[in-house]
Amino acid sequence: MNERRTYVLAAGGTGGHMVPAAALAGELMRRGHHVVLVSDDRGVRFPDLFDNIKTHVLPAGRLTGGPLGWLRAARRVLAGRSMALKLYRELRPACVVGFGGYPALPALLAAFNDGIPTIIHEQNAVLGRVNRFVAGKVDAIATSYADVARLSEKALLKTHLVGNPVRESVLLLRERPYPLLEEEGIFRVLVTGGSQGASVLSQVVPDGLALLPMHFRRRLQVTHQARLEDIEEVRAKYALHGIPAEIATYLPDLPEHLAWAHIVIARAGASTIAELTAAGRPAILVPLPGATDDHQTANAREISEAGGARTIQQRQFTPQELAKQIQRLGLDTEGLALAAARAFGCGRPFAARDLADLVESVDAPWESAGLGQSRKSPVGRPAYA
Repeated sequence: MNERRTYVLAAGGTGGHMVPAAALAGELMRRGHHVVLVSDDRGVRFPDLFDNIKTHVLPAGRLTGGPLGWLRAARRVLAGRSMALKLYRELRPACVVGFGGYPALPALLAAFNDGIPTIIHEQNAVLGRVNRFVAGKVDAIATSYADVARLSEKALLKTHLVGNPVRESVLLLRERPYPLLEEEGIFRVLVTGGSQGASVLSQVVPDGLALLPMHFRRRLQVTHQARLEDIEEVRAKYALHGIPAEIATYLPDLPEHLAWAHIVIARAGASTIAELTAAGRPAILVPLPGATDDHQTANAREISEAGGARTIQQRQFTPQELAKQIQRLGLDTEGLALAAARAFGCGRPFAARDLADLVESVDAPWESAGLGQSRKSPVGRPAYA
C-alpha cells in the first residue's frame, strides 16, 4: 500500500495498553503513514514510547462510584467525544484503533458518529470492559490469544488473531539464543511486576531465593524491579541473604536483562507474556488476584500449558513454594532450555505487522462514504471464527 494515511490510536494509560499501541505506531510510520495518539494524562507521559508522535489528552471517566460516579463518568466521556469529533474533522483519519482502557471510549464513540472505520485490539485472554462495550459496533477485533473469553458468537465473525505487538528491541531477542547455563555457572533471575512493580514479589522472592541450598544460592545474580516504597526493604533483604542483586524501580534496558535471564519471575500481564514468548524465556508467573475477570490467570494459561512457564496463584506464592520451583527448574538445565523453547513457540513475532495489515485494509471514509455517513469496511476474512 503506497497511499499515506492518518491513523488515530486510542489507548488507556497503562503499559499493557500503551506498549502495543506504540509498536503498531512504529510499524505504521515505517510504512509512511501519519499516526496520532489519544490517551489520558498517564499515557502521554510514558517514557520513550511516543516521543515522535503527536498526542492528545481526552477526558474519560471510570464507571465506578455508584449512580453519581456513573453520571460524572458519562459527562466526561461525552466531553471527550466532543473533543474527538473536532479532532477528526481536522485530521480526517482513515481509521481509529482502540487498545482498551477508559480513555479509548470517547475516541471510539466519536468515530462511530462520523462513520470512521474502527478496530479494537485486545491484549488479554478476556475481553476488557471497554472493548466489550464497543465490540458490537467496531469493524474488526484483533486478539492476542486464540481463545478469548467474553467474545460473543457474532463478534467472532469479525475477529482476527494477530498476537500482542511488542517493542522492536524485544522482538530482536528472537535472534539471540537462550543463554548457556553451565552446571556451576551464574544463574540469572529477572523479577518484574510490570510497569508499576508488584509488592508481593518484593515480599516473597528475596526470602524464597534465600531458602535455596548454599551451592545454588552462590550462583544467583538477580535483577529486581520493585515499587519505590519497597525498594529499600528489598535491597536490605538481598544484602542480608548475601545474594547479589540489582534493584530499580524502572529498567530502561529491560530487553537486555531479559536476553540474559535464565528465568523470569513476574506477574502475568499481557505485555509481560508477549515479551516472554517473543524472547523465549521460561517463567514463574504470579497472576494478579484482583485483575478484572481474573484475566491474568487466563493470560498465563497458554504458555503454562505449553510448558514454557509455571503459574503459582498468589495465595500459594510463598518463599517455600518459590524455592521448590526454582530448585526444580534450575537443577535441570536441559529441562530449563526445553521450557525456553516452548515459551518461544508460543510467540507471535509478526503481531505488529499483521495488525498493521488489518488496519490498512479498511477504507478511508473521507474519499468514499463521506463525513458522517455510515459504512462497512472490507477488512477481509477473520483469522478465526
